[in-house]
Amino acid sequence: MVAYEANFDGLVGPTHHYAGLSYGNVASIENGAAISSPREAALQGLDKMKALADLGFPQAVLPPQERPALAVLRAAGFTGSDADVLIQAQQHAPFLLAACSSASAMWTANAATVSPSADTADGRVHFTAANLHNKLHRTIEHSQTSRTLQAIFADERYFAHHAALPSHAWFGDEGAANHTRFCAEYGQAGIAFFVYGQAMTDPHAPMPRRFPARQTREASQAIARQHGLAPERVVYAQQLPQTIDVGVFHNDVIAVGNRNVLFFHQNAFYQPQQVLAELRQKLQAIESDLITIEVPAVAVSVSEAVQSYLFNSQLLSRPDGSMCLVVPEECQQQPKVWRYLQNILNAGRYPITELKVFDLQQSMQNGGGPACLRLRVVLTEAERAAVNPQVWINDQRYQQLTDWVNRHYRDRLCIEDLADPTLLQESRTALDELTQLLALGSIYPFQQD
Repeated sequence: MVAYEANFDGLVGPTHHYAGLSYGNVASIENGAAISSPREAALQGLDKMKALADLGFPQAVLPPQERPALAVLRAAGFTGSDADVLIQAQQHAPFLLAACSSASAMWTANAATVSPSADTADGRVHFTAANLHNKLHRTIEHSQTSRTLQAIFADERYFAHHAALPSHAWFGDEGAANHTRFCAEYGQAGIAFFVYGQAMTDPHAPMPRRFPARQTREASQAIARQHGLAPERVVYAQQLPQTIDVGVFHNDVIAVGNRNVLFFHQNAFYQPQQVLAELRQKLQAIESDLITIEVPAVAVSVSEAVQSYLFNSQLLSRPDGSMCLVVPEECQQQPKVWRYLQNILNAGRYPITELKVFDLQQSMQNGGGPACLRLRVVLTEAERAAVNPQVWINDQRYQQLTDWVNRHYRDRLCIEDLADPTLLQESRTALDELTQLLALGSIYPFQQD
């Protein structure tokens, strides 16, 4: 069956700021308290969406979440009017206010895990919203994520939605940032590749010492069961703990896959030979051969990979079978990384034949590159026709969204601005207009008050 891989990119929200909220994410920590530009961040993301749509790749947009999250602040004991709550939070719990104002939902690689209909027991596309248990500012996202996905993928004939896993360390789930699907063709059966940082039920399994392991094996196994994935078409692999401790908080910071190609660092996985052997065996069972591009540490160190976000890239298939690698500008700024990429192109023996470079500095400074900004969804023609049509990026939608950003977003934002009740009202006004533009209905809590 013919199918396509579509990218659903997160639109950066009006409260995009830097507060160093994500322990284990080097860029986030290093840029804490810097001045942000929500307008520039949103426009950079839209420019990437438009460029990829112009190249013929199916491209759609996911809306931001409402921030600040007043319900969380009120649950923490702050009372009075919305303005009172914001002022109290800034005075007594500024870190909590920053967390409740985060625009981190823009990194939709963490929004959910998605299994295409070719792989699932009931022949529908399955979505499980990620609980993002490890970080406060992200664990408040999943209820809105579910509402948004259900509004976009509403037809129950084609789409199945699962609530986030229980919010407990045992089931720590970071979504598609730790999930890759391998296949010969998108419309054919594939292999689900789940990468985890820690096995909670195995006291002898290795684990990182400095930074937390965010994805658990138990969470990955639960999602595979939810989606009805056949065990013979699933591979579980553990991240190398020492690599997590260098700042590789998700697998998509150290590896990226597409169809039957895996582009990864030498130090991505624990027991890599065993992982690759299982992948090859299970791919061969569905008549496909694994192609690996392994980057040795002598060519690019883990630290250089983290600084450049070499692997937080998008690997996209063209109709002729060749692949395009979408990377951030930071890859050009790292001589060893850029030299390695040029060597891949010049070698002439790899599927990657083209590089596309994008300026995503506003997102990168908070630790999110091209791959973080998108959720991959494989769709047949019938499933694609059942998606809310207003979310697809084309010339008209790009212009509408660009105009919307320019009218509603601030050019500069600092931590102190988060307590400004005017910012809250600006954000709500913007989101209310956006839901009409994208025909999403009343998906935000403030629209239902």
